Amino acid sequence: MTIRFCRFALLLVAAATLPMSTLSLAAEADLSVNDAYVREVPPGTKTTLAFMTIKNVGTADRKLVKADSPVAKTVELHSHTNDNGVMKMRQVKEIDIKAKGQAELKSGSYHIMLIDLKQALKEGDIVPVTLTFDDGSTKKIDAPVKKPQAMMQMDNSMDHSKMKH
Repeated sequence: MTIRFCRFALLLVAAATLPMSTLSLAAEADLSVNDAYVREVPPGTKTTLAFMTIKNVGTADRKLVKADSPVAKTVELHSHTNDNGVMKMRQVKEIDIKAKGQAELKSGSYHIMLIDLKQALKEGDIVPVTLTFDDGSTKKIDAPVKKPQAMMQMDNSMDHSKMKH
């Protein structure tokens, strides 16, 4: 009788948690990360940026609320803003990813700051980044280090530490 009751209780608990875990998996499946990369910086530079596109095929708006990487002591979500002709970077609490839309983390816009790098990063290195979303789900990505593109409009040689925060 006791064994039968324990089995029933375990089955009941498992059934009760199934819908919540299924919803979480469905919400996580709604998001995909494409074209992720980390910008190569000159040796000795302690800060770099990560870029990517996060697509949301779901029917609910989502938010990127945190990023983390073992290659940096601090990782922050940032945005560029134009304040009377002066480009400023600001830390943001979250980045919106609209339903059936996408968030582009790119130069001159939203991006992920990798601050106080623990190691030099060179082209071809792979940087692990963990993204955390508003529902607590995470996505682990591997972002290759790439040289800045010559076509970028921003001055890629600019030292981030000299920008106004």
